Amino acid sequence: MFKRLFIIAALAGIGTPALAQTDAPAKLESSGALFGIRESVLDIDISPDGNHIVYLTPGQGRVTSVYYTDLADGTPKLVIQSNGSPERLAWCKFATNARLVCSIEGMIEKVGELIPFSRLVAVDIDGKNLKELGQKGSSFDARIRQFDGEIIDWLPKENGAVLMARDYVPEAGKNNTHLVRNADGMGVDRIDLTTMQSTRVENPSLMTDYYITDGVGNVRMKAYQPREGGTEKLDAATVYEYRLPGSREWQRFSIWNGGDDGMLPLDIDAGKNAAYVLKKLDGRLALYRVKLDGSMASELVYKNDKVDVDNVVRLSHGAPIVGVTFAEDKRSVVYFDPEYRDLAASLADAIPALPMIGFLASSADGNKLLIRAGSDSDPGHYFIYDKTKHVLNDIMLARPTLENVKLATVKSITYPAGDGTLIPAYLTLPPGQENARGLPAVVLPHGGPSARDEWGFDWLAQFLAHQGYAVLQPNYRGSAGFGDAWMQENGFQGWQISVGDVCSAGKWLSAQGIADPKKLAVVGWSYGGYAALQSGVLEPGLFKAIVAIAPVTDLELYKQEAKAYTNSQLVARMIGSGPHVSQGSPLQNVARITVPVLLFHGNKDQNVDVEQSRKMDAKLRAAGKPSELVEYDGLEHDLADSNVRAQMLDKIDEFLKTNFSTK
Repeated sequence: MFKRLFIIAALAGIGTPALAQTDAPAKLESSGALFGIRESVLDIDISPDGNHIVYLTPGQGRVTSVYYTDLADGTPKLVIQSNGSPERLAWCKFATNARLVCSIEGMIEKVGELIPFSRLVAVDIDGKNLKELGQKGSSFDARIRQFDGEIIDWLPKENGAVLMARDYVPEAGKNNTHLVRNADGMGVDRIDLTTMQSTRVENPSLMTDYYITDGVGNVRMKAYQPREGGTEKLDAATVYEYRLPGSREWQRFSIWNGGDDGMLPLDIDAGKNAAYVLKKLDGRLALYRVKLDGSMASELVYKNDKVDVDNVVRLSHGAPIVGVTFAEDKRSVVYFDPEYRDLAASLADAIPALPMIGFLASSADGNKLLIRAGSDSDPGHYFIYDKTKHVLNDIMLARPTLENVKLATVKSITYPAGDGTLIPAYLTLPPGQENARGLPAVVLPHGGPSARDEWGFDWLAQFLAHQGYAVLQPNYRGSAGFGDAWMQENGFQGWQISVGDVCSAGKWLSAQGIADPKKLAVVGWSYGGYAALQSGVLEPGLFKAIVAIAPVTDLELYKQEAKAYTNSQLVARMIGSGPHVSQGSPLQNVARITVPVLLFHGNKDQNVDVEQSRKMDAKLRAAGKPSELVEYDGLEHDLADSNVRAQMLDKIDEFLKTNFSTK
C-alpha cells in the first residue's frame, strides 16, 4: 500500500516526541506469545572502530529500547526508549564511536486525518545530550512538517559530521519582526553532531523531494515528483537530475515512471563517477551503471532472466558497491568484489545450517563485519567477523524465545492456476510432518499487492505450522519482482486473476491430499486480507473460514479515503474505474460470503483506514452472517505491539479450530 503525505497547509508542525522511560520483557504465556513477540533485534549497527554495537529491541507491548554494547564484555547499556504511543524508535546508527543518530516515527491525528511523522535526533551512547536534527518548529509554521529530513551522507572522513536533507518550513502571520523564516522546501545542511552547528550545502527548494550523494560528501543527484495541474497531488513520474564533478549546474538524468525508457537511480559510486540504476530489459528490472561525466554512457552490470534485480550492496559509508541482490526461489547476492565473493562462500561452508547470509555493515577500516544469517527454520543469528583474526563470533539471536522450539521447513513449489499458469509458492508443513495428508490448512496471500513472499522465516506462517496447519503462500499474479508480465494490471484492477490464483492455491492443497477440504481457511494481511475476503466472493464456500488483518474491503472507499493526501491521484489510477471496482469490493458483495469472518484492525492505520473493517463487519452482521472485528486502539498497519500480536495469533488459532470442528 502507498505511504501517504498530508496536503493540508497552515497547520502547526509536529513537535519532538517524548521518550518513554520504562521497559519490561514481554510475557510468554501461550504459543501466540512465542511467535507474536516482535523480533529481538529490530535494527543493529556496528561502530566505526568495530568494537561496539547498537541495537533496537522490543519491550513489553509496544515499547522499543535502544542498547549500546561493548563487544569486549557483552554488557548492554540502555540508551533511550520509546513507548509507541504514538512515537516509536525506528533505527539508530553510529555517527561516531560515541554518538548516535536515531529515527523516531509515529502517527498523530489532526483535523480528522491520520498523519505520519518522523524526527531525527542525535544522542550520546550514554543517553545524554539528545538533540533534534531537523529545523526547529514554530507556532507560525505555514505548513505541517511531517518528515524533518534524512541523513544522506555520513561523511566517513569527517568525524562527527553528517549531511542531512532538511525540510524547511516558512513562517506565516508573524508581524512586526524581521526574524521571519522564508526558506521553503528541501535543502541540505552539514551538521556537526558535537556542536550542532550547521552549514548550508544546498538551498531549500520546493522543486526537490530528495537528494543522493556519492558517499564521500558530494551531492550529485536530486529528484522531484511533479504535482498535477498546480495542485499538491503527486504525478506518477519522478524526475532525476545530476551534476558533473565539481559543477553546481543540474542536468536532466532520467524520468522514472516504471516504464521501459526510464532509469531508477539506486546509488552513486564516487570512484567510478557513475550511478547504479535499475532499468527495464526484456520486461524485467536489470542493473546498469551510467557515467556521470556528461556522456550518459551506460553498461549492463547484471540481469536475471527470471526475476527483477532489486538493489545493490554497500557495506560502509563511502565504500564501493560490492554486489547486487535479487530473489528467485531464494534471495541471492552476486558479489562484484572477489574478496566478498570468497568470504560469502567460506561463511556458507562454516555455517551450512544458516544459508541466508547477509553483510549488514562494517567498521570504518573494513576489518570487522556485522553479519546476519538464518534459514527457513531458523529466525536468524547476528555475527561479528574479524577479517584479521579470521574469527566468527555469534553475538545475538533474532528470536531467542524460539531457540528451543521445533520449527518447520519451507519448500518452494509451483501449482497450476485455473488457466494452467504455474504459480510459484511456498509450502510450510507442521514440523515433523513433511509428508502429511488431510491436514487443516491455510492459504496465506501476501500484502502489497506489489510485493512478494520469499523463502525464509515467516513468524505468521511458522505459528500456523506450529499449531498443526499446512500453510501455502502464493506469489499470485499481481505480485512484484517477477517482471511486467506477472504484474499485469496489478492486484486490484486485475483482482479476478490475482484472487483466482489464491483460490487455486486452496484447490491445489485439497487435490494433493495435503489439506482436508473441510478444514481449509484463508488468512491475509493488508492486500492479503482483501484477497482473503474477496476469495469468499469469487469462490463462495471454498474456504471454510476467513481471517483478514487490516484489509481493504471497498475499492471506491479506498480512493475516497486518499483524497486528503498527496498520493490521491496515484491511488485512483491504481484502483481504476469501471465495473471491477464494485465487483472487486468485498463490502459490495457480502451476500456471496457464506463462511465466518474474523477481522483485525488498528485504529491508527493510515495505509488502510479502520473504517474499511468497521463497515465490513457491520454489513456482514446486518446480513446475519457470523463476523467479529477486533479493533486495537492506537496501533498502525503493522500492529507493532508484542502483546497484541500474541493475542491475535491465539485468537486466529481458536477461530480456525472452532470453525473446522463444526464442518
